[in-house]
Amino acid sequence: MDLRVSRLLKRPRRAAAALGAAVLLAVTGTWTATASDTPRPHRTDRVLTMTDGTRVDTSYFTSGGGGRRPAVLLAHGFGGSKDDLRAQAEDLAGHGYAVLTWSARGFGHSTGRIGLNDPAHEVTDVSRLIDWLATRPEVRLDKPGDPRVGMAGGSYGGAISLLAAGHDPRVDAIAPAVTYWDLADALFPNGVFKRLWTGVFFNSGGGCGKFEPALCAMYQRVAQSGVPDADARVLLRRRSPAAVADRIKVPTLLFQGQTDSLFTLAQSDAAERAIRANGAPVKVDWIAGGHDGGDLETGRVQGRVRDWFDHYLKGRPVGTGPAFRVTRTGGVDSTDGSTRSRGATADAYPGLRGDPRTIALTGREQRVANPAGASPPAVSALPGLGGGGLAQLSALGTGVSLDFPGQYARFDAPPQRTALRITGTPTARVHVRSTSADAVLFAKLYDVGPGGGQVLPGQLVTPLRITGAKAGKDVTVTLPPVDHEVQQGHHLRLVLAATDLGYASPTAPATYTVSVRGPLSVPTAPAVTTAATPLPAWVWWLPLAGAGTALALLLTARRRTTAPAPDPGLAHVPLVITGLSKRYAKSSDRYAVRDLAFRVEKGQVLGLLGPNGAGKTTTLRMLMGLIRPDGGEIRVFGHAVRPGAPVLSRVGAFVEGAGFLPHLTGRENLELYWRATGRPPEDAHLAEALEIAGLGDALARAVRTYSQGMRQRLAIAQAMLGLPDLLILDEPTNGLDPPQIREMREVLIRYAAAGRTVIVSSHLLAEVEQSCTHLVVMDRGRLVQAGPVQEIVGSGDTLLVGTGTPLADPVVDKVAALDGIASAVRTEDGLLIRLEPGNTAGALVVDLVRLEVPVLSVGPHRRLEDAFLTLIGGSA
Repeated sequence: MDLRVSRLLKRPRRAAAALGAAVLLAVTGTWTATASDTPRPHRTDRVLTMTDGTRVDTSYFTSGGGGRRPAVLLAHGFGGSKDDLRAQAEDLAGHGYAVLTWSARGFGHSTGRIGLNDPAHEVTDVSRLIDWLATRPEVRLDKPGDPRVGMAGGSYGGAISLLAAGHDPRVDAIAPAVTYWDLADALFPNGVFKRLWTGVFFNSGGGCGKFEPALCAMYQRVAQSGVPDADARVLLRRRSPAAVADRIKVPTLLFQGQTDSLFTLAQSDAAERAIRANGAPVKVDWIAGGHDGGDLETGRVQGRVRDWFDHYLKGRPVGTGPAFRVTRTGGVDSTDGSTRSRGATADAYPGLRGDPRTIALTGREQRVANPAGASPPAVSALPGLGGGGLAQLSALGTGVSLDFPGQYARFDAPPQRTALRITGTPTARVHVRSTSADAVLFAKLYDVGPGGGQVLPGQLVTPLRITGAKAGKDVTVTLPPVDHEVQQGHHLRLVLAATDLGYASPTAPATYTVSVRGPLSVPTAPAVTTAATPLPAWVWWLPLAGAGTALALLLTARRRTTAPAPDPGLAHVPLVITGLSKRYAKSSDRYAVRDLAFRVEKGQVLGLLGPNGAGKTTTLRMLMGLIRPDGGEIRVFGHAVRPGAPVLSRVGAFVEGAGFLPHLTGRENLELYWRATGRPPEDAHLAEALEIAGLGDALARAVRTYSQGMRQRLAIAQAMLGLPDLLILDEPTNGLDPPQIREMREVLIRYAAAGRTVIVSSHLLAEVEQSCTHLVVMDRGRLVQAGPVQEIVGSGDTLLVGTGTPLADPVVDKVAALDGIASAVRTEDGLLIRLEPGNTAGALVVDLVRLEVPVLSVGPHRRLEDAFLTLIGGSA
């Protein structure tokens, strides 16, 4: 399921004129099919016209084969469009479903205003889409007009799945993810305005004017006052699944994110309780990531959704997973040695208050100041940062929260004698007295280490609005639900702060007096058991494999002498590939790679590009000697590559995940890896590798505490140990934030500039364009084009000259009159110039300088993204 937070919150695409339709659900569109060794599902793009004239842009995916099949509706996240769902739609269509995606009102190329899943508009649109599916000859019907249909989506799309199930009885199964049950509770928790996240909603939607007028007026009213009123809560609740809680009676698979300050685990908890009360099957899965970043576990989630639909839509006897699952980090994948997350499971959903344990809290009565203007505010989460959010850092043992002295009260528990796993919602009882009629406080539960460093799990806080606090009031504080282990020797700390950056606090100064009224109650959910971390598979098979290898060497010694001899003419060429082919199976005529050929020279940074399924990873695995090709040849510095070939010692690679041991530190993992190579310690160049990693003090911490980005940097440093002549990196910037990506770019450029060679496989085209000197573009296993970046991008005959500010008409006319200039058109911040044959960019710059044109930049008009999409024919 494609739940990327950057897509959930990205700016909407500009609406484009869609083809008109004369009657309800009138259709326009064209079939698109792709011929390849692996047939792709057919896709039809249509514009469907709703009863009120709104035009909804859709895509319909089906695969070959006769017979009727169930249908699946896939809904996109807020700020996205149907295009975000193409990969998942093709996957489900390939598994025997008819799949319909659409752009919701106000997004993509659909018209209309954003209604935040208004039942009168967006939910009614879904019913019209189901009407259309019922007319399709390939869709299975339960009865006339009633197709067998499931729904899935993330965030905004998850909510519409729940709402549609409550409004239209034809929906048969749903799998919503990282979404809300009650939008009023999500944006106005306990009567406190979640200011920054609500602002992200309205800004990423294109501004207040893109929304229904009632929503725009509500937002402006609450944003100005800082206090949600009753009408605002009613307006949002009507658009929430909670409004139809008693009518959602279909099998429901709920995914919710642990790093999510927008829609917390409490939202899926409320959904589970309500739907289960209706008698429907419900299962809950807490994934690692969320709107604040982290691992969204796309592959695992998508696979579980398929199983869910196979079971409830196709009626197949497939397992649908445990009733409850939560992702916990740690463990080693025995197939490739990579660090992975482990799932903890239970046969029943434990809820948020299961098996509570009481822990004493100590601390005197304390006075807390709410400063004038609620400034400076305390900092917990930073809404809208996505993968760069602070929630990821808290999982690493790094304290990143900020509370200002005098603006918070704290109460401490004793150190833990044994490790404590919190699974659910802790609670505490406090007494609050205020100099103002109401008090607003923000409750946090810190994990404090022996050295005093404190971590806020998930960077989550609970806001509290306490009315009638002037006379003093006892309050039960319900802290955010988390799954977090407090290690032995650490202790818990309850903090009540007067401000928080993400919320609206009273602007009038006030003083709150806070005291604790009882112990902390912590849910432990002991029935949730974590799968034991397996020993690496090599512990078991290495001795047997060693014996088997020795025997194989004895039996095949003569045959090994027939390996191709080195080619002296290629001794200084890092890589030459000729006629390389690999079939999916020996007897298959389907190819992962077919007749591939290209050459890489010293000093080059080569970008290996292609859409998913192009054969890039298969090519890299053959290059590393991990799998054998079915045809063709790979030569590295003149030597033929075979599994275990000595020349592979000159190659460093990060292709399928590094085999880190989670209990060892980052430094210890690098040292252990190098010792395993059997090469002298002085050849490791460990200092250079550690500088590349840029992990600082984290190198002394266990790798199990690392984030995905930290593991990625450590893995790349491991690949660079020994400063190999040929460095191969597969998606090296996964998990890195923008500054780290920039640093990685500079590292790769410097590495190649020293006379070595780098091959990078990446989907980040803008980054490839900046860091690579040469490109190889693949599609469906074949070479599409190879050559220098500028040649493939094609500086062509059109250049974009940046001047920073628009030029006056006389200056533009002078440029257009220059010899060798076919045309010159003014742009917002420069000129678009088309050269006549024979003219060059260098000559143009000389002429522009002579005319005193303030040239800031000169480059090809076409970007790599444009060239890439042109080369692969839109199959990415």
